[in-house]
Amino acid sequence: MSRTEEAPVYNRIAQARAALGLSRQDLAAAVGVHYQTIGYLERGEYSPSLSLALRIAQVLEQDVQTLFSIHPFPEN
Repeated sequence: MSRTEEAPVYNRIAQARAALGLSRQDLAAAVGVHYQTIGYLERGEYSPSLSLALRIAQVLEQDVQTLFSIHPFPEN
């Protein structure tokens, strides 16, 4: 991997958000981003900054390592 390539960041945002009954727009408003950013994150098209990952984890009442990983999550 070159210095400019980034390893993908996998996440469970959609599952945690759904468990709390939040829409993408609800989560986006709570963490201070556009709702499309949440969609990009959920689809793995964008990796969050550390600050954003921590804010998302706080709103979703999860530990950051429960929501984000550099390894794919096992499928349920």
